[in-house]
This record gives sequence, C-alpha cells and structure tokens, in this order.
Amino acid sequence: MPTLGEGDSLKRSGLLSISLLVKKKGNLMRDRLLLSCLMAIVSALVCSGSYAETPSVESSSTEASVPNVLFIAMDDLNDWIGCLGGHPQTITPNLDRLAASGILFNNAHCPAPACNPCRSAIFTGRSPHRSGMYDNRQAMREIMPTEVLIPQHFRNNGYRASGSGKMLHYFIEAASWDEYYPAAETENPLPDSADPKVRPASLPRGGPWQYVDTDWAALDMTDEEFGGDWLTAKYVSEQLNQKHDKPFFLACGLYRPHEPWFVPKKYFEPFPLESIQLPPGYKPNDLDDVPAVGASAARNRYFAHIQEQGQWKQGIQGYLASIHFADAMLGRVLDALEASPNADNTIVVLWSDHGWQLGEKEHWQKYTPWRAVTRVPLMVRVPAGISTALPSGTAAGTVCDAPVNLLSLYPTLIDLCGLPKKSGNDGPSILPLLSDPANQDWTHSSVTYLSKPGSYSVSNRTHQYIHYYDGSEELYDLESDPFEWTNLASLPSSEAILEAFRRDAPKDFHERVEPSVDSLVKLPWFPSQGKNPPVSVPDGNKFPIFFTNKRAAAVELCLVEASGQVSMKATVDAGSRETQRSRPGEVWLIRDAVTHLPLGHFVVDDRTAEAIIPAAVAK
Repeated sequence: MPTLGEGDSLKRSGLLSISLLVKKKGNLMRDRLLLSCLMAIVSALVCSGSYAETPSVESSSTEASVPNVLFIAMDDLNDWIGCLGGHPQTITPNLDRLAASGILFNNAHCPAPACNPCRSAIFTGRSPHRSGMYDNRQAMREIMPTEVLIPQHFRNNGYRASGSGKMLHYFIEAASWDEYYPAAETENPLPDSADPKVRPASLPRGGPWQYVDTDWAALDMTDEEFGGDWLTAKYVSEQLNQKHDKPFFLACGLYRPHEPWFVPKKYFEPFPLESIQLPPGYKPNDLDDVPAVGASAARNRYFAHIQEQGQWKQGIQGYLASIHFADAMLGRVLDALEASPNADNTIVVLWSDHGWQLGEKEHWQKYTPWRAVTRVPLMVRVPAGISTALPSGTAAGTVCDAPVNLLSLYPTLIDLCGLPKKSGNDGPSILPLLSDPANQDWTHSSVTYLSKPGSYSVSNRTHQYIHYYDGSEELYDLESDPFEWTNLASLPSSEAILEAFRRDAPKDFHERVEPSVDSLVKLPWFPSQGKNPPVSVPDGNKFPIFFTNKRAAAVELCLVEASGQVSMKATVDAGSRETQRSRPGEVWLIRDAVTHLPLGHFVVDDRTAEAIIPAAVAK
C-alpha cells in the first residue's frame, strides 16, 4: 500500500526566493505595486530560462491532433453534490451531467485541507511533506522559487495558457500565463462581486478571532449584477468559443462556495429555511473518542458561535445556495464548450481544493483530517481519439472508487497530452484508472497533510487512518461507518490494519518553512489625529506581530490595556523591526520615543501580521 508522494527526492533550488504576498482579497490591493515589481522579476527569470524546465517549442502536431485542456477548480466544495450524495437537498445538475459524461472519482482527496498548500501542491506537483508548504500563511514562491507550474509547462510545449478566477491562493503568477482575467499584472484573480451594503449581513462577528467573511445573505440582484463567478464564466466561455492557433490550457476558477456565502436570492429560494436538513454526518458528542489533538482542532469556536446565534440552518442554507450558484456558473461554461468548435478536442478536469464541515465533529470550516474535508469532487472527461495515451477516451458514466489524490493531476495531464515528463512530481499519474476505473492493480493510498509536520490522514479503499504529530491515532471503517463516527484505533482487533498503515505511511517530513515578514498580511495603520485609541478587547491565542518602523526616528510600542491603561512594551529604532506576541483585538499605540506624543495605532486581527509604522505620519 504505497502512499502518494513517496519515492521522489526533494530537489531544492539555491536561487533567491521570490516572495509573493499571499493574502486575502482585501489586503492584495494595498501591495499591488510591490507585487507588480516582484512579478516583473519572475517574468525576467522565465524569459531568461532560469525558471523554465524545458525550452519553449511549437507543437509539431496539427491543432486537431493535440488535445486542449479545460481545468476547472471549485473552492471549498465538499461532497454535497448530487452524484456524491453528500446532502439530500443539494441542487447540482451541471456537476452531475459532467460526472455522467466522464469518470467520477468518488474516493478523491486533497493534498492538504487548506487552499494555499493544496493549490500549490497541485500546480507544482510537489507534496506538502516534500516542499514544507503546509498552511495558508506561507508564500509559495518563497518555498518553491523555481518549480514550473502546470500552465508554464504547457506553454513550454506549444500551448497557450489562459485563465480566470482563483486557481492559486489569491495571486495569479502572471509569468506563468499568456493571458488572465482580471489582468494578470494586478495579481488579483477575483473579478469584482457585489456585497451587502451592511456587514455583517447575517452572522454577528463573535470577535476579532472570526474571519470577517464567515457570513451569508441572499442578494436582490441578477447574476450579471452580482459579478464574481459570473464574470469568470463569461471570460472562460468567450475563450472556448474562439478558434485558436495553438492548443490551449484554459483554467476556470469558480470561487463559490468559498465564503462569504453571498449569492443572488434565486439560489436561496429552493432551500426554504424551515425545510433545511442538518448535515447527514452530524452526530452529537462525536469527539468523545477522538484524541485531544484532533478534538482541539475541531473546536475552533465557529460552530459554537453559530449555534449560539441560532444561525446553523441559515449557514447550511447559505452553503447550499452558494453551491447551487457555482453549479449554474459551471453550466454556462459547459454549455459554451458544447457549442464551441473545441467541444470534441478538449479534456475537461474538475476538482475542488478541499471540503468543508458544517457541524460534523463540532467543527465549522476546513483544516481537519476527516473525510468531510479531505474528500473532494474529481471528474475527468477525455473525448475519444484525441489522446494517444487514452485513444478510446473515458467511458461516460463511470465511477471509480480507488483512492486518488489531486497531487496526481499534473502528471496525469502530462500523460494525456503527450508532454515531456516534469521531474519532481510526487504523485502517480491516474492514467491507469482512466483506462480501467476498476483496476485492482492500483495499490496507492491517498495522503492529506495537516498543518503540522507529522500529522496526516491516509485513505484507502476501505479505511481512513489519521496520525497526529504526537503519535495519537484514529481509524475508521468506511464501509460500515462512512461518517467516521466510531474510532477503532484503540481496539485490539484493529492492530493488524493499523500496522499496515503505519508501515506504509510517510516517514520523512520537510520542516515547516516560516513565511517572510514581507509576505505577511499588513495591519491597517490608524493615524492618531488628536483622538485617543480604542481600548483592547483581547480574544484568542497569542501569535507574533512584527512592527516595522519606517520613520527616521525611534518609536515606542505601547499596549492599550482593556482598562484603558497604556503600557510601554518596547522601543523600535528608526528602520528597525520589533516582534511582540499579541492576541486578536489588542490595540497597539505608537508614540514618538522622544516627545512621547501619539502617532497612531494598530488593531490586531485574526492572524500573524506585519504592522508598518509609516515614514510620514499624518497630523
């Protein structure tokens, strides 16, 4: 039972790491100039050949004999789609029709249960435990500065690469694409979308620990007025409708059902609140047999807060509505493909970066090792006669239950399109399963890596095994217990199965690579302007905040206590940096070190960040 990612040695370049600022949408805007400069450097590397693995060549085959690729990503989509049966009320006719036209993998899993490490693994082919890329706070190009991404590999071999929407984690990497919408140089992959005028719209924010986009609302507007994924689908559809002088790699990143769950109201209407059913996998007290590490990760405050606010069914309604909306946008893309000159010459691959829990095991969000998060939709359709590796194409309406991982997408596309191999891909190609979905010679299991090295989840055909960094374990029999309600790890009768998983589990883990300070989210600066700062309302665990003084004079860092008392904690010299461990909701007053006059303040949000004290302080 070999595991994905075992067998290829890690090859790390000694070149200078190019730091990309990986942030959520609101923070990208502030650093656009810096990002543009960094992208120019990356572009120079690509053009000089330092970045490219193989020389760029035009395809020697005719257009008709070289397959195109439509690569569709959906965000935070679990198994709540009709063909996977995750929730009885979901409405996904377009996902279902795509699955019925090709192969549906019903035991597919993500490389990591978070957007950034998962998408980075897919696009580089490198497993998190090989690269050291484990969580959303890290910067892909700081960790893997020279890995050739999928679109670049296709470009190097005669393809035109274009895309729209979220494919990587809130950045585009302009150097790897021929064209992108929104414009690649912005490094913001998300088209503009409408938000409610008042935020939060439905779920009150429980404190600074809570992600601001954990919210939902039905918007009184059309799809076109909403924008967002409608604009992504529009761009992709226009690309499909064109004739191209090269084969194309076309990426479509649909953002819903990622939070916030704001979509036009017509997508809420099929789900009346009084009819909403709770998740089929929910069971009270389901953490009673889970190790302490797992239980602690599950209880992240979100689910308890949502229950306290009486918003559980409203949240489920918002998720179902967002899935319904995303499915409709997918339908526009599929319709465009079917009506296009490229219909019979385009491979279609659809995947989600990870799932989502809505109360199962007392958890709301992602990041966990259980199947509600690790298991993802994966569909592949290959028309007959376009791939020399799969001449007969994929058999319509086929379901494959072999354990597979999204880490296999890169080598699989290489095989299907007849491209040169890319060294360092850590996953096996799933070509044998595309040829024979019932292939019993497939002995790979699928590994999902958690944020701490040494913690992972392994899926095979019958069981799910979870190993935490402290040595604690979980084991579930998926045939009799598909919702993982009964942990079998402590039973003597499970020892033989546990030993098999332990024997074949990954043994070596790259250390976690900490992000550079430059790549961190930036806290907003609030000039004093003669006003007193607010008092701290601390709520949550401590983490580092990096204070960078851009002034020509020293400043004082002062914590504003909840009582209003101001406590001086450190002095930061001109051009220097000081680190303080702080909690969400704490307020840091910045004073001139000589006059002790207030200059401004920062309010700590929900994650590690840099607080830049500007060179020119507004009066």
